Amino acid sequence: IAEAADRTPVVLRGTLSSVTLRPRGGVPALEAELDDGSGSITVVWLGRRRIAGVGPGVAMTVSGRVGVHDGVRTLYNPRYELLP
Repeated sequence: IAEAADRTPVVLRGTLSSVTLRPRGGVPALEAELDDGSGSITVVWLGRRRIAGVGPGVAMTVSGRVGVHDGVRTLYNPRYELLP
């Protein structure tokens, strides 16, 4: 995660350290912190209140484009795969 360049498509693998419901602009948004030991990134699914299987401690792979919002590296609406 630490080496992922901004504004580029990436595939990242890590463990969710936290998952919260945090509305953005009046729209529900499920927000999670993905950590792989080298760094962390905020993952946001807009329009979602919850996603089955997504919670703290869950390992997953996400893919999307890294952006920066208010100084925080963020992936919006990434494709994801839960890992066993």
